[in-house]
Amino acid sequence: MLIWIPVDRRDEKFGEITKLIDVDSWALVDFDRGEVQSIRFFDKREDFSDWVDFIVLANKFESYIDFMNEGMMVLCVREEKSIEEIMEAFKFKELDEVGL
Repeated sequence: MLIWIPVDRRDEKFGEITKLIDVDSWALVDFDRGEVQSIRFFDKREDFSDWVDFIVLANKFESYIDFMNEGMMVLCVREEKSIEEIMEAFKFKELDEVGL
């Protein structure tokens, strides 16, 4: 499955989730069989046109309706910052669901 994470820099180790207004890059995580298979970075989400299953946002107050309209499940972090922390929380279903 594919997961979008808005990040502050193109760095797998040091990139951290950021608010949509401050996004520098989009990390696209390929998560399969309980682990991260790959991480690719994009300047804009529109640069990738295939189906994405999830998006993880910095908080539940972000504007999420467009993502839901695209068919993505919207999640938000609790205290996780790095891509690694977020994916570990995703793996154990420790991210919060955002929705109407």
